[in-house]
Amino acid sequence: MTQTLLKIRNLHKVYYSRKKIQKNALNDVSFDILKGEIFSFLGVNGAGKTTLSSIIASLHPPTKGIVFWNDKSIYEDLVCYRKIVGFCPQHQNLDYNLNLEQNLIFQGRYYGLSKKDLEDRIEYLLKRFELNEYAKSNLDVLSGGYKQRFLIARTLVNDPKLVILDEPTVGLDPQVRRKLWQYILRLKEEGISVVLTTHYLDEAEVLSDRVCVIDKGKIIIIDTPEKLKSDWKQKNLEDVFLHLLKEEEKI
Repeated sequence: MTQTLLKIRNLHKVYYSRKKIQKNALNDVSFDILKGEIFSFLGVNGAGKTTLSSIIASLHPPTKGIVFWNDKSIYEDLVCYRKIVGFCPQHQNLDYNLNLEQNLIFQGRYYGLSKKDLEDRIEYLLKRFELNEYAKSNLDVLSGGYKQRFLIARTLVNDPKLVILDEPTVGLDPQVRRKLWQYILRLKEEGISVVLTTHYLDEAEVLSDRVCVIDKGKIIIIDTPEKLKSDWKQKNLEDVFLHLLKEEEKI
């Protein structure tokens, strides 16, 4: 029986501009994230995907609503919650003053890993992501694809139960994207829950157990790619997505 990792209930997020103009980024959003699934957010720019990812990552609080972990709000024990989360941001935030190994050490110290545990974890991650030869190198020697590979490796330093990937393959060529897909699918094989934000519909179709279509801060539908294609009689997820948005425009 599949177990629930997180319960998201009635999330609202309101932003205000300098002129105090209100923008509703999220409007009464509720869903569950299951253990060991890849759950993808799909939507146009400004739909609320990154806002939702940031709230789940505890980077920003919701205006209203609760994220439940172990049947309690994550804010009741935020330190413990953050120890089980790995967040890979849309824009790379690596420290170019440090080499790869030093970046991983810094990340591990942030999570309070012991020296021995951190050494073992770094050795494992560098090998897993085929980065051993670059361990002592500066980041500027890496290609874009290798930097993104390293960013995902850094996200896993604390051995998280939930990994949030915000546009992890944006701007990369198809061959590199598919290599990263292998790493993402392996996370699922290890029982890790993955929240994926992507603009690539083929990526969501290949990787996702379930997809969540968001538009204007509201959830339009949540289901498996295969069920969506069947229900909407479309050949691929991209056609389903475009069809759903057209239906929303009529409302």
